[in-house]
Amino acid sequence: MAFQRADIMLPTFSADSEKMKKWSVVACDQYTSEPEYWNAVDACVGGDYSTLRLTVPEIYLNDADIEERIKKTNAAMAAYMDAEVFTEYKNTYIFVERTLANGVKRLGIVGMVDLEEYDYAADSQTKIRATEGTVISRIPPRLKVRCEASIELPHIMLLIDNDACNIIEPNAELTDTFTKVYDFDLMQNSGHITGYKMSDEACDMLDKKLASLADLDGFNKKYGVEKDSPLVYAMGDGNHSLATAKTHYENLKKEIGEEKAKASAARYALCELVNLHDKSLEFEAIHRVIFEADGAAFLKALEAEYDVSYDENANGQSFLFVYNGKTQKVTITNPKEYLTVATVQKALDAFVENGGEIDYIHGEDVVHKLCENSKNFGIILDAMDKSDLYKSVILDGALPRKTFSMGEACDKRFYTEVRKIK
Repeated sequence: MAFQRADIMLPTFSADSEKMKKWSVVACDQYTSEPEYWNAVDACVGGDYSTLRLTVPEIYLNDADIEERIKKTNAAMAAYMDAEVFTEYKNTYIFVERTLANGVKRLGIVGMVDLEEYDYAADSQTKIRATEGTVISRIPPRLKVRCEASIELPHIMLLIDNDACNIIEPNAELTDTFTKVYDFDLMQNSGHITGYKMSDEACDMLDKKLASLADLDGFNKKYGVEKDSPLVYAMGDGNHSLATAKTHYENLKKEIGEEKAKASAARYALCELVNLHDKSLEFEAIHRVIFEADGAAFLKALEAEYDVSYDENANGQSFLFVYNGKTQKVTITNPKEYLTVATVQKALDAFVENGGEIDYIHGEDVVHKLCENSKNFGIILDAMDKSDLYKSVILDGALPRKTFSMGEACDKRFYTEVRKIK
């Protein structure tokens, strides 16, 4: 089983909603340009037990005292364990009902993934695959935290492509038979979260349904392909967090031997499983602005590589091109990639090798404003249809960086559950 039950720890005070509000903190890779957010979190937590003390917000990764911060974080993990802060729930899943800031509910299941079944390489054929390119340079600073950590806290969100909504969703009707383990408001107006330890019967049923997703014949028929291995689980959020866990595990094999590493807790990583078709998940487009570059030259480069049409009614992969106060539709009629964003990104990466800088922008209005400067040009993309995610990863491998955004920062995963990794 690539995704399976875990020994999951929660604070002994998990029934205390006020203490849990201070305990649970948003994913460390959020609000990286907003120190005021993290200052407010620190003020809220004060001296109480909190996952803030067990993680390193990435806003601090480039600070001069980062090594000392990492040491303090790992020391806090050991101190919390010594103080017996946690209650451990053995070999189980936690069913999560997360009410987002907009009132929409997202359903998930916390368990662990087998890192033997995961490879973040762009051309990976493992059951668990990255959906966007992994930036290798982002792993080392995260690895420093993981190497000496005694516990892990997940902000990883893994996806399944279950359009029938019959794997995770039915558990919402079974909560009366589950054990409620937490129920509280999240800090900073980030909604509400409730967690239930699932019954053994529900865990068994979930395992059976998830196993069916790995059926190769069913997989090939569903996606109209002929592959030798199925894509069962796709990364939603926390790609670099899982890549760090994988790197640590592979390093451990070299240090203590493959057999011992495979038998260790480091072989697994805690995460939350969510259905791609959950009504709360909305893919938002991420646009491009290229600074200090000639837009006309980019179009010429595009025309040299593809058949390009400027006809409003042209069929193919289309985007809006913003330059010199004008916005026009550009269509590539003979694309080589499955997604428009992949075609565009490939062309942009080649173009900026000779100068220019790409930035990734949320909001069409921001693109237009930045392109009022004639030295910049912009590309406005349609939002990716989330039903295309699996097919595009199957056909093209990991997608270009910044292909899509999945929700606002306040709706990202909050650290709540914990697992021993040493």
